[in-house]
Amino acid sequence: MTRPVTYILGALALVAPLLVPAAAQAASLSSCGDIYVSAEAECEVYVEGGCTAMCEPVSVQAACAADLRVECDGMCNASAEVECTGSCQADCQGRCDVDPGNFSCSADCQADCSADCSGRCAADSDSAQCEASCKATCSGSCDAQCSGTPPEASCEASCEASCSGSCEGKANIDCQVQCQADGFAECEVNVEGGCEAQCQKPDGAIFCDGQYVDAGNNLQECIAALQALLNIEVYADGSASCEGNTCMAEGEVGCSCSADDAGNPALAGLFGLGFLVAARRRRR
Repeated sequence: MTRPVTYILGALALVAPLLVPAAAQAASLSSCGDIYVSAEAECEVYVEGGCTAMCEPVSVQAACAADLRVECDGMCNASAEVECTGSCQADCQGRCDVDPGNFSCSADCQADCSADCSGRCAADSDSAQCEASCKATCSGSCDAQCSGTPPEASCEASCEASCSGSCEGKANIDCQVQCQADGFAECEVNVEGGCEAQCQKPDGAIFCDGQYVDAGNNLQECIAALQALLNIEVYADGSASCEGNTCMAEGEVGCSCSADDAGNPALAGLFGLGFLVAARRRRR
């Protein structure tokens, strides 16, 4: 009996929290369905049976929130409040004075905007769904403001874009949460089906912190985008096989094996394609 094999994206580097570098601040996760992914996320690719079992409503909420946010944008288009932007710029300006080289528009914007998502949604009848909508709203607003900010931009320019994105996101959270709530049930059914279909493909499906990433037919592009955003370099080096519960390979490998995986052609095939064979932190 063949058991599912799990490949861990950046498992050797993502266990500890990561800071998104300024050079990656313009990175986009459009090839990953614009899903919200934090800088500390652990992203994995699952294959076959174990993958399908993960395609549950609770695991597709982030993907649905990303899709529904786009649908609700026409209804939720509030502008950032002047008080919010002014206060934000004063705060991050202080950080620019201390360490301008490490200021990241995307990381700062998302952290500031989504910091209160748990508090905002604590009393909601479905707090997890509400929080997914809240974070998706922040992610979309931050991406819109920060993706146009080049990596070489000054800290002050990045700070201004970060504050605009964060405050605009905050201004639209309540509207987005209410708007998205009406579409979640239908979306979850559709995305679950897409998740299960993706699991049946040889390259499997990506999950970040247990949330399904709707990469469609862009798996490699999505992996590359996650690498750019999280400063992880993934490389393939030789072939691999399983002996007992040990992965045998040339170079470092991020995977888990069971005794029944020995000689599994699907395992060898995925390594041959170079998917997540190993991960190493990019030296700065």
